[in-house]
Parts: sequence; structure tokens; C-alpha cells
Amino acid sequence: MASKTERILILAKTYPSPSAKHVETSCVAGITGSGSMRRLYPVPFRMIEHDQQFKKWQWIDVRVEKATRDHRPESHKLYVDTIICGDVIDAKKAWGARWEWLDKIPSFNSFDAIDVARLDDGLSLALLHPKRLLGLDISRARSPDWTDEEREKLAREQMQGDLFSEAEAKQQVRQLRKVPFDFHYRYVSDTPEGEKEYRHKIVDWEAGALFWNCLRDHGEDWEAPFRSKLEGQLGGKDLMFLMGNQHRFQDQWLIVSLFYPPKRTLAESRQSSLF
Repeated sequence: MASKTERILILAKTYPSPSAKHVETSCVAGITGSGSMRRLYPVPFRMIEHDQQFKKWQWIDVRVEKATRDHRPESHKLYVDTIICGDVIDAKKAWGARWEWLDKIPSFNSFDAIDVARLDDGLSLALLHPKRLLGLDISRARSPDWTDEEREKLAREQMQGDLFSEAEAKQQVRQLRKVPFDFHYRYVSDTPEGEKEYRHKIVDWEAGALFWNCLRDHGEDWEAPFRSKLEGQLGGKDLMFLMGNQHRFQDQWLIVSLFYPPKRTLAESRQSSLF
């Protein structure tokens, strides 16, 4: 299949989580200048680590082609050596410039509606507006460090497309710390039968980076500031989830990115709907 160069706004960078069999280890996703969603791979860890290479909300120009083994419409292979980083869209004026692109993402008020769109149209990336956040569940990961199997899988992921030699890939994995906890949001959405509660895992790279920052600054007391951010501060914003499903188990969804602009007034929401 022919490749082409696209301008893509990065919206999601996930922390690698290869604990389940046959689950892709990471997700980088964005939206093209023409408004089409893209899931990009293979992306080496050095390209998604905090403050390195491209950032969330940054434009990149990159050569891509439709994935052949992943039939989800958004999934594309990218050529890392063709990435050219562009401008970053800032959060000024109450996320005004960012809202322009958030409003272009397929959006839903109910998770059930997202899964119906998956069955009907193959949708695999969508924006969810939860009605109400109930809380954050924190549980210990089954293993606090990468297992040998996980390390091998991560190394294989890094070698896709001849990005790295085997030695370079294994070195990258050794440098990547596994977050020893799993984080899930519990939230409520409206359905035709009334309110319904849901629970989904957060795999946004920012959540993993926040954990390590809180652990560094607060030691064993890391959980209180971590919860303060994800439950308190973000819960008071217009919190939205970019949902992405898994390649081999497409009925299983993850929160691949968090968006948290200030809440818009009714007038601002109506104005946005006109364009």
C-alpha cells in the first residue's frame, strides 16, 4: 500500500503495558489536519517519553501508510525517520485553540454508544464525555517490575521496522521503569435505561509520569497528591477520555488520553456547535 505524508496533531501517548497476551504495548494517536483520527506505530519509547521528541498537542509531519495486519480504520504505520516536529497548541484562552480539534473527534456521552459505533462502523478511537466522575481505583500491578516475557515483548516492539538492533532495544527496555500500580477511573454515563456505572483503565503516559513525580517528591505518601490531581483537580474540569480499543480484543477499551479543559459556558458550547 502506498505511503503518504500527513500532518498529525498528537493527542495520545500511552505508557507501555504489555502484561496481557496479544495486547499492543503502547499507543500514539492523533488527528490529521483534515480531521481523520490516526493510531500510529511502531513508535520507540524515546519518542514518547515526557518532554522528549514530540509532545502531546504538537503537530508533526510524518510519512504513514495504512496498517496491513491491523484492520481498524485509524491504524497506520509510521516511518520514524520522517518525523518533522511542528508547533505545539497551547492551553491559552480556556483551551480555545485546542477545542477546535477536540470538537472534530468522534464524540459520545455514553460508553455504550461508543461500542455500538465499533460494531457498526469499526470505530476504535473516540472521545467520551462522562456525566460524572465517581472516583479513582488504585491497585497493585500483578508484578511490580517487567517480567522476562514482558521485556522480550517490549524489545520486539522496539525492533519493529528495523528501528533498533536487538541490543539497542533491550537497553531501552532496561531504562524504562514499569509503573507498579494500575489506575482505573469509575464514572457514570446516561443510557436509555438510566445512569450506568463504568470502570476503565488509564494508560495515559501523563498518569505514569505523575506517579513517578509524586513518588520522587513524597516517597511513601505519593498517593495523596496523586489522587488530588486525578480525582480533585481533574474532576473539577470538563474531564474527557480519549478511548481506544485493543487490536485482538476489540471489545476491550482503555483510556488512552485525558483531556481536562476548564468547563465551557452554555453559550460557548452553542457557539462551538455552529462550526
